Amino acid sequence: MAHNSLIEWTQSTWNPVTGCTKISIGCNNCYAERFAKRLQAAGVSQYINGFKVKIHPESFSIPLKWKKPRVIFVNSMSDLFHEEVPDDFIFRIFEIMKQANWHVFQILTKRSERMLQLSPKLDWQPNIWMGVTIETQDYIFRLEHLKKTKSSVKFISFEPLLSDIKNLRLKGIDWVIVGGESGPKSRPMKKEWVVNIRNSCIYQNIPFFFKQWGGFRKKVNGRLLEGKTWNEMPELAFSYRI
Repeated sequence: MAHNSLIEWTQSTWNPVTGCTKISIGCNNCYAERFAKRLQAAGVSQYINGFKVKIHPESFSIPLKWKKPRVIFVNSMSDLFHEEVPDDFIFRIFEIMKQANWHVFQILTKRSERMLQLSPKLDWQPNIWMGVTIETQDYIFRLEHLKKTKSSVKFISFEPLLSDIKNLRLKGIDWVIVGGESGPKSRPMKKEWVVNIRNSCIYQNIPFFFKQWGGFRKKVNGRLLEGKTWNEMPELAFSYRI
């Protein structure tokens, strides 16, 4: 279960886990849940149970078969640190990422407590990037959890961004992504929220990536922020031609 990705900040996705459950306000209109239900209706075997959490050991070998280096988003259709994913399975995923050291792997979680709990037991290789999602000020604690891990590249995804973020302290963070919510029932994102994060990144010398304004007409709304496309990434990513 892997394919080339339309997500602007990565190249491919790899889903050794599929399915999830809602944990915070950003999950309300989950794109992955909508997509999983469509795949279930289409009869795709991996989604026979829809969006229920399911592990897929048969997917372990996929990154090892990709010989050309690429940037890979791990579990675009789930959360690696979901409570229903066994510890041993997570350790095995980290082992595969270590073996496939010619790739960069991007992990993104809302379950920062479990990430931090397991962090001392995880083999944090230089090609493993760890990120957390922060939708509103209420979830800024995930940033502090992330800082305590030993990931070589730490990043934040403010997507969907649903409130202003105050006093953003980015010391120890390597990359920031911002995006609005897209699809049915998408909630609005104010320009000043984006600009405030962008300005914090400039001031603190952090690469800033603006993914999208979002909305039901995502493509029409585009990616321009004050007339500019913001595609900044950690330096390591450029060798993979993102």
